[in-house]
Order: sequence, then structure tokens, then C-alpha cells
Amino acid sequence: MTCTEFIAKLDELIDGSLASEVRTHMEEHLRGCDHCEVTLNTTRKTIEIYRSNELYELPTSVRDRLHAAIMARCKKGC
Repeated sequence: MTCTEFIAKLDELIDGSLASEVRTHMEEHLRGCDHCEVTLNTTRKTIEIYRSNELYELPTSVRDRLHAAIMARCKKGC
């Protein structure tokens, strides 16, 4: 299994809707691919944070940089 194939099936892995054979191939891939392991863990954590409905206060400096980056992008044409 390639990383591209892994990513294409990631949502099915997370929601548990994979056939057992495909799940086995994905688990084998994970044992040898740190990149996909990080992607899986990050995606799971993102979903967990989103579902918790917790609001996180950004530090002012981060919020200001993010706002500036978004505005600069929008001025170029979103």
C-alpha cells in the first residue's frame, strides 16, 4: 500500500467501515510509515478536538499573525 492509497482510505479507517483485508493492509503500512502514522494520529486528534466543542483562546500574537495572513491571502484573491 502506498501513502496515497492510505490517505484515500483514511476516513474509512477512522470511522471503522473498512473491510478487514483493507484494514490489515493499512495496519501493515502504518508499521513502516511514520508519515502516515503522524497523519492518522493528527487527524484523530483534530476530530476529537472538534467534537469536544471546546474553544481555545489563541495568544494575541498568533491571532494577529493568522488574521494578517488571511487578509493578505484574500487581497490576492481567495
